[in-house]
Amino acid sequence: MNEELTNLIVDNQKLIYSVCSRYPYENQEDLFQVGAIGLIKAYKNFNQDMGAKFTTYAFPYILGEVRKYTRENRSVKISREILKLSMEIERYQLLFYQEMERPATVTELSFHFQRPEQDIIQAIYSKNSVQSMDEPIVQDGKEMALHDVIPSKQGREIESLLDLRNALTNLTEEEQQLIQYRYYNDLSQTEIASMLDMSQVQVSRKEHKVLKKLNHMLN
Repeated sequence: MNEELTNLIVDNQKLIYSVCSRYPYENQEDLFQVGAIGLIKAYKNFNQDMGAKFTTYAFPYILGEVRKYTRENRSVKISREILKLSMEIERYQLLFYQEMERPATVTELSFHFQRPEQDIIQAIYSKNSVQSMDEPIVQDGKEMALHDVIPSKQGREIESLLDLRNALTNLTEEEQQLIQYRYYNDLSQTEIASMLDMSQVQVSRKEHKVLKKLNHMLN
């Protein structure tokens, strides 16, 4: 690596580590090396005429490389375990429904399988985690989060989760992208605004509009 790129990484190491810190259970040095690749890609594509700060421009490149690495690094070991749990849940749900005439809630499944509720939810979706569903947004002085649009008092029933997944497919591509960034990729409104060349206020308004749309479809 030439001196110019080495200095680039040294000057921006705090930015790289700030991204890596989002994944505390991963090896931080490995993530740093991957993040540095994203930084270099950003540097090679950056144009000062864009009018954006380099750090702002580089952030999604670094985050993208780190996310790609963590996803690929854990996909095999997680997918096998989650797939097995998903199949077990499906079999148990059939028996439960025959007896109770309703699907088991996530809490009930968690108790039966002795697994954390988050594992149960991940198995149901068999893909991205939904930990950010409780993250609030503020619009007109009111807080709203993705779980608020689920028509269940606990927001945990499997039927509601599956209804939500179906409702998401009825959103426009732009709306799906916004939900993906916010609630699956765990990006802040400010980060999304930077990526989409919008203001944070515009992102907040669009997000509020999408959540109201989902609420209408689900209720």
